[in-house]
Amino acid sequence: MAGDKAGFVSHDAILPVYDARSRVLILGTIPSPKSREAGFYYAHPQNRFWRVLSALFGAPTPSDTAEKTAFVLERGIALWDVLKSCRITGASDSTIKDAVVNDLSEIFSTAPIRAVFTTGVTASRLYQKHCRERYEHYGIPAFGLPSTSPANIGRYSLERLTAEYRAILNYL
Repeated sequence: MAGDKAGFVSHDAILPVYDARSRVLILGTIPSPKSREAGFYYAHPQNRFWRVLSALFGAPTPSDTAEKTAFVLERGIALWDVLKSCRITGASDSTIKDAVVNDLSEIFSTAPIRAVFTTGVTASRLYQKHCRERYEHYGIPAFGLPSTSPANIGRYSLERLTAEYRAILNYL
């Protein structure tokens, strides 16, 4: 569409992270430009996702993709995003158009997922709208968590985010 600055983003380059030990699935909306550039989740240097998980588990913050992958897998956490593709301007979830959701059934069929946690209002809304009913036969509850995005820094301190993310521990 003329004048539309939203670019098409496909999620194919960043694969889901999970294995047969994963008990919690954490879903973002779609990788940010920095995450797409780095080829892994929550890669913006000001995103607090990895610091929150590190604080939650009392562990050092992983620094590269291999460490981050091992960190979550060793703790029974799977990572992916609600969306497979969409049109989006930058990292602004409010600009999402033409959303196509990921097929989560392989993760649910492979791993003993006990709960799904979405990071941020948009991921939660999209999961509820497009995924909840589709996967309800698995009997897996879904919960929304605050975004760890730099855009949310003024609303949530690291301590408050860590307290909110503590809910994950109930399902590990």
